[in-house]
Amino acid sequence: MATQQMAQAARQTSDDVIEHAFDQTTRWTRDYVFDILKDLGIHYIFGVPGTNEIPIIDGTSYPENEVRYIECLHENIAIGAAMGSARMTGKPGVLVVHVTPGIAHSIGNLFNACRSQVPLVILCCQQQNELVTQEPLLASNLVDLAKQYTKWAHEVRTPDEIPLVLQRAFKEAMAPPNGPVFVSIPWDFTMVAIENEDKIKGVTRISPHFTGDDASIKQAAGILAAANNPVIVAGDAVGYADAWTELQELAELLGAPVVLQTFSSLANFPNNDYHWQGELPGSQAGIQGVFKDHDVAFLVGFGAQAQLAVYKYSDGPLFPPELKQVYLTNNTWDIAKNYYGEAAIFGDIKATLPILNGYIKPTPPAGAAARNEQMRLLSVKRTADWDAYLLEAMGQEDIWSVVIAKALKEEIEERKLVDNFVYVHEAVSDGAPFQYYLPFSTNGAKPVSYYCVAGGSLGWSMPASLGIKLENASSQGTGTKLVINAVGDGSSLFYPQTYWTAAHEQLPILYIITNNQEYHTLQLGLQQVVGAYGSAPGYGWKPKTMDPPYLRLERPKLDFVSLAKAFGGENGEVVETPGAVKAAITRGIDHVLTHTTSYILDMRIAGNTPAAPSTSDTIAAYYSKQPVLDYFHQDTVKAKLLSAGNGHIPSNIPSIF
Repeated sequence: MATQQMAQAARQTSDDVIEHAFDQTTRWTRDYVFDILKDLGIHYIFGVPGTNEIPIIDGTSYPENEVRYIECLHENIAIGAAMGSARMTGKPGVLVVHVTPGIAHSIGNLFNACRSQVPLVILCCQQQNELVTQEPLLASNLVDLAKQYTKWAHEVRTPDEIPLVLQRAFKEAMAPPNGPVFVSIPWDFTMVAIENEDKIKGVTRISPHFTGDDASIKQAAGILAAANNPVIVAGDAVGYADAWTELQELAELLGAPVVLQTFSSLANFPNNDYHWQGELPGSQAGIQGVFKDHDVAFLVGFGAQAQLAVYKYSDGPLFPPELKQVYLTNNTWDIAKNYYGEAAIFGDIKATLPILNGYIKPTPPAGAAARNEQMRLLSVKRTADWDAYLLEAMGQEDIWSVVIAKALKEEIEERKLVDNFVYVHEAVSDGAPFQYYLPFSTNGAKPVSYYCVAGGSLGWSMPASLGIKLENASSQGTGTKLVINAVGDGSSLFYPQTYWTAAHEQLPILYIITNNQEYHTLQLGLQQVVGAYGSAPGYGWKPKTMDPPYLRLERPKLDFVSLAKAFGGENGEVVETPGAVKAAITRGIDHVLTHTTSYILDMRIAGNTPAAPSTSDTIAAYYSKQPVLDYFHQDTVKAKLLSAGNGHIPSNIPSIF
């Protein structure tokens, strides 16, 4: 009898717990998270389900919280998707990860978010507080894992601390400069009952629109106005500030070419302005060539200042010592980070540039008009050269990426989608054609129309496309009707599970796989290494072969369309010739604009043969005739590349990975 009574009591207790658990009138400590998300208008939490996270995930089941849980199949997909969402909204992307493996799996894209200043709040559900010291399953010092790549990392000490910590976390993620924040919460802390009226009031907003010190602005204006041959380097903070118009005015005043930081996260300057010269080269000699003849450099929002992997100390610094440097950004760390600055302005770029321009207008630099005319003429020549290159590409047996880029441009413009598309770029060795041809222009696009990352950790773009497509519009006023993700074959293999989430959430994304059947950037990187160190004193290393099989992806040959179908995708095709590209892209765009499923285009840009051509042949056929983007500096850059033994690698090719 006693046993029956105990069993009945246990069942009654269990029933009470279950009934209480589904009682929406009861608030739990996990609901502090939803207080903040509602205050900020954030509607998604990304993650991979784990037992510890269920209390928070369960909160998305209640419609009044206005938050959906986006299930991903790997934590690095979840953080990548959160980054895409954050890029569009300007608000923190939110994800929940599972103890040590969860944050460990996220590190690649956490690094990207850190380098690209993407606001994130990562909630990691730690094991029970009383158990952690005993080293239970999956537990470790989570804060130490994350803190190197975050603005703030903290583990909650008591349930009562949760409101304070969450408010600080979201405030800090949004404060300039934006960035990721990590919060570890022992999961038992998320299930504590709280009073209904116990809510977080909101998140303190710190306005990013602050102007620099007037004396510093005047000092910078004086140096720029006195320049004989100035150059502007536009970094990601320009794009985040949506400061195209203000920077265009300055470029015209100074008669200065505008180069972008290597691996720009956004379109930091419009490509239909003749001052635009594309990104800085990804090599020591190339960067030196850009700055060689300039006396003053205006480094605006320029954080990623050394985006290269091969550096030969004896060849000298990236920036020549005689170059005067003037800084403007909202991040003190990026001001004179590597080199002395003659003048430094700490302020918001969009708010400060009009003041700077106003001081320069009365006395613009001598020769500005002549340099502007020179760049206008060079822009005309660049257009002619790229069109000639495109014509040659159409006559090849293999697909060159310029054919894909031009077809995308035509489709976007013909469909009047310039203000309603986002291009997500991870075709690492093929950036120049897309950056040149796609309409990242003042005709409707915005900086957020282009998405890349400054970190360089591969496998981020397919996850990011999920978060971008989930949002209908960007904080800069553009839409996401058409989301295009161009990704190299090697990069696409990091997280093919992304296709499942795209299918599960019915997200129509156009995936373009630039399939060259090899790790092409590494093939080029090998030549950079040999060029820099092959004959250097004390080194002299050379590989056994310049065409190693471990950089190939040809045996067995990969079938990307079938791979996507296996994860839930249903549509796609293989494209093998230049003449087939335009029609395939038309079909792909038609599909994603009228269906709720993605479309995969496997572009065979290295040929559809068992043995891909040797790297040297590929370079000769594919890159040697590709025009540069930076016509203003092409002679000095080419000379430096030749002197460094890397003349066979065009300046358009980024740093190795």
